[in-house]
Amino acid sequence: MAPPQGQMRPGRQLAVLGFIFVVLYLLVFFAGASGSWKDRLEPKLGLDLIGGTRVTLEATNSVDGKPPTAENLEEAREIIESRVNAFGVAEAEVVTEGNRNIVISLPGENRNLDDVGEAAELRFRKVLKAASGSGVAEAPPAATPTPSGSAAPTGSATPSGAATPTPTGSASPKVTSSPSGGQGGMAPASPSATPTPSASASATPSAAPTASSEPVPASLEEQRKLVEQKVGAAAWQAANGLQAPADLTADPSLAEKLKPFGTLSPQEVAVLPAQMQFNVPTIGCAQLDQRPPASISDPKQQVVSCEDGASKYLLDQAKVLGTDVSDADAVLDQTNAWVVSLDFTNDGQGKWTSLTREAFNNEGQACDATALGQDGKCRVAVVLDNEIVSSPEIQGVLTGNSQITGQFTQKDASTLAGQLRYGALPVTFEQQEAQNVTATLGASHLRAGLLAAGIGMLLVIIYAFFYYRLLGSVIFLSLILSALLVFGALVVLGRQIGFTLTLAGIAGMIVSLGVAADSFVIYFERLKDEIREGRSPRSAVPRAWIRARRTIISANAITLLSAVVLYVVSVGTVKGFAFALGLATVLDLVVVFLFRHPIMTMFARTRAFLSPRVSGLGRALPARNQPTQPRNPRAKEA
Repeated sequence: MAPPQGQMRPGRQLAVLGFIFVVLYLLVFFAGASGSWKDRLEPKLGLDLIGGTRVTLEATNSVDGKPPTAENLEEAREIIESRVNAFGVAEAEVVTEGNRNIVISLPGENRNLDDVGEAAELRFRKVLKAASGSGVAEAPPAATPTPSGSAAPTGSATPSGAATPTPTGSASPKVTSSPSGGQGGMAPASPSATPTPSASASATPSAAPTASSEPVPASLEEQRKLVEQKVGAAAWQAANGLQAPADLTADPSLAEKLKPFGTLSPQEVAVLPAQMQFNVPTIGCAQLDQRPPASISDPKQQVVSCEDGASKYLLDQAKVLGTDVSDADAVLDQTNAWVVSLDFTNDGQGKWTSLTREAFNNEGQACDATALGQDGKCRVAVVLDNEIVSSPEIQGVLTGNSQITGQFTQKDASTLAGQLRYGALPVTFEQQEAQNVTATLGASHLRAGLLAAGIGMLLVIIYAFFYYRLLGSVIFLSLILSALLVFGALVVLGRQIGFTLTLAGIAGMIVSLGVAADSFVIYFERLKDEIREGRSPRSAVPRAWIRARRTIISANAITLLSAVVLYVVSVGTVKGFAFALGLATVLDLVVVFLFRHPIMTMFARTRAFLSPRVSGLGRALPARNQPTQPRNPRAKEA
């Protein structure tokens, strides 16, 4: 026989709740879980509970050392936060401090945060000249062999493929055409394109005007004067008169004159004109690679940079910038190797095609013989910040998207793609401090907080059993079920989206318990009112539920709305508080609808529910058995 219309079946709601528990804890134990059963039950804890890494970055706009604008610093903070969140939504905290610092805090000790502060300023520059970057002012061999397939001397460009390994132990990356890859795009430089001092000295210096002819800021000019005083007038005059890398065979005395440049710091080398950095042999890659960020960021100037710490290149103005790249992704190519795929904007694609055409044809003979690849074509250096990622030879005019390839790991490719995708920082940074934060204080606070929460929960349960008797068991079971749901959700969310539990999150869940307790009081007191009005306990339960439900939903909706607003407008650990509060509130509503009301319907059918001493309804049941008093018409109208 079908049940009467409107009569609920509490077993259905309880079955749905049981199904949710089964699915949730199957995810807890098997979805992305590893280790022992105990390990699978551990939620992801935050910086204040398990410790973590804190890094302080100091921002400067350029080598003049001026602080950045507030707008640029905030934009940099947002980009860095996006990069940090690529590690997972792990409640990372990225905040500005003062007018030039950004502080990054990330749970987990010994986290590598070096890459998140990289400017990621991508430049494509044509290689004009090449020289040795050893920084040693020694006379070269008397014989200058013709370039051939023999082993390359020190100044050679990095070989490709499986040839002699680079100083970093891996083959140099290169840029290739993104389609099928069968046609020649950009090939790695020939190992035989060896610059020698004699060849460099005879090269025509008309490729481009010297960098020293460009106007420089007053502060930069002052720094150059200080460097001039340090190296001495004789050394400065000798370096300023070089039009090509110094030929020490023609003038052996140059080695002694230029020796003071080898004592300059990277910061001092950064203020020198590009031609001087390239032509002075005592300025080596050890100094150039350690220059401050933004030392070669100006796309309108020629610059000097090194590849693999061995070869020193004079680079042309940047014809294609990182802003011309619309997207970058880490993907596997046809050889199952990790590469970074570059998609250009409409304007960027035109610039890229023009640059490859210019390099392929060596227009104006701008590329010196020392800078050409094995097929006699110009090379284009892919420069990221101060470093050359690769300098492949252009073997054709590229009209499509391209790839940065090399022996990348998945992490390396993803990091580089993320830097390019999220955009270049408007501010350059130097890492000032990196430290591991211990969780000793947080652990003691956690124990104190959990102890206080346990004592408070115990007092609530004791009071509930004392005041509501049998109904107190409903409160106790509901709180236990809510806690199990919240705990399982925290474990799953920690694995899936990287959510971490912090002290603020625990506080949010404790606050939600107060909201849950309020809903019990609303429901049970409404139930007593219905019984006092003359209804039987069995009929009073559904009626009290209908009337109390609106209030319970409204109260929880307000709490949930407050949590959402707080999550949107807040930062750092406050977001964790808001997220935990909202999560616990939603799960409390699930328990209210799928457990509390159905279990009350089942209790209403028992004899114990009719006993004032057992049910906890107190004086409501005796009041129901007293003669009904005539009601005041005015009160009824009100």
